[in-house]
This record gives sequence, C-alpha cells and structure tokens, in this order.
Amino acid sequence: MDALFSPHSLSVIGYVPRKELLWLAAVFSGIVMCCAVYKITDLISLLCFNGYRKLSNMDKVEWKNRGFSTFHAIIASSASLYLLLFSDLFKEGSHNQLVINRTSTVSETILGVSIGYFLSDLAMIVWHFPALGAWEYVLHHGLSMFSIFLSLVSGQGQIYILMVLFSESTTPFVNLRWYLDIAGQKSSDLYICNGIFLFLGWLVARILLFIFFFTHMLFHFDQVKEIFDLGFYSLLLVPPVLAIMNLFWFWKIAKGLVKTLSKKRHRQ
Repeated sequence: MDALFSPHSLSVIGYVPRKELLWLAAVFSGIVMCCAVYKITDLISLLCFNGYRKLSNMDKVEWKNRGFSTFHAIIASSASLYLLLFSDLFKEGSHNQLVINRTSTVSETILGVSIGYFLSDLAMIVWHFPALGAWEYVLHHGLSMFSIFLSLVSGQGQIYILMVLFSESTTPFVNLRWYLDIAGQKSSDLYICNGIFLFLGWLVARILLFIFFFTHMLFHFDQVKEIFDLGFYSLLLVPPVLAIMNLFWFWKIAKGLVKTLSKKRHRQ
C-alpha cells in the first residue's frame, strides 16, 4: 500500500506538462478576453453613444470587433515594450543563453493571449467575410498566428515576435479613425489629429521598427541560424511579407492624410 503512494508513483500520476498548460490557458484567456470585451463594448456603447443604436447590425458587429482589437493591441504592445526595453530578458550580457533562445512566463503568456486574439478575430473575419476585412487580413492573421505558434512551442525567436507584436500599438489609432468616420466626424479636429498620430505611429512602429528588426537579425545572424529549420525559414519569409503589407497600408494612410489636410485647407 505504501508503495502504491510512494513519492515516485505520485510524481508520475500527478505529472502535469506545466508549459503546455500555461500555453493553453493563455490562448483560452485570449479568446475569453475577446468575448468579454466584445460584450462590454456593446453595453458601454449603448449607454454612452447615442448614435450606436442607429447603426446597422453589421456596423455594430464591426464596432464591437474593433473594441476587443483595441484592447488586445494595448495589452500586447505594452507587454512587448516592457519585455523588450525595460526588463533584462533580452539585454546583451544579462543571460547566458543566446538572445534568440530567451523566454519567460510573461513572454509566453502574451504570445498565447495573442494567439487567442488572432483566432477570435480571424473567426469573425471569416464568418462575416468580407465585411470585416478582405484576403489581406486573412493572410496577415494567418501568418501572425503561424509565427507566434512556432515561437511559443519552440521557445526560440521570441524577441522578434515581440517586436512585431509591438507594431499593434498603431491599432487603436486605426480603430479610432473608423469610429470617427462612422460617427460622421471626418471633418473634426480629432479626426485630423488622430490621422497625424496614426501616420507617425505607423512610421515608427511598422516601418522604422521593421528596419531595426532586419538589422538586428543581420547582426545576430549567427544566432538566428541556430533556430530549428521551419522556424528559421519562417523568420526569413514571414517578416518581409508583413513589411510589404505595412508599406502598402502606410502608403494608403499617407495618401488619406494628405487628402484630409487638403480638404481642411480648402475649407479655411
């Protein structure tokens, strides 16, 4: 009887893959977060925005969808900024591990939560296709989830995934522009100011940051080559595709800003 409940047998019976449970819990938390914010956005909008009730059903869906995308963007970009700049996780010489092999509970949690977000958002995009986004959004979300998943399960390249996640910091400005547009506020000063911040934020977080991203990879290429084969080739292929998409959207943002500023100057 004592042998049945020996420390060894208990350790075997009670074995729990801690990391895998953390990943699943983080992904599930990301999905729950999106569902909760979706509902909360609806309640707050009904109470605080008179025009919300007059929106079409599809506009209401997109309004709520952008609510949880904004919430995720704030969480993901804030956590990424902390891990990249303020923690010592990726600082040179702070750990014995190669920088591409460094990971932490916080970084794994935020990657899992982001997978949950991208799953939720992609499900809505596909379900309402193409009302919430065309094929470029499906491609963007698919590539993002694929890259995050590889980095999470391998524990490699998380510094680069976090750099890309920080680019989500532009999402609140994108969503605010949509909210102001649907509310008929395209001629307001807030719309113009938001457009300027969106342009500058996109330039920093999605253009200049990607230049730094590729430069960092180049100077640490001896470490990058240590990443497992699928992760290595994904790191070489996925970021350039995202960079091209960012450049395309940046051109559209710049074009829209120039058009808006021109209209304002003519009205004056």
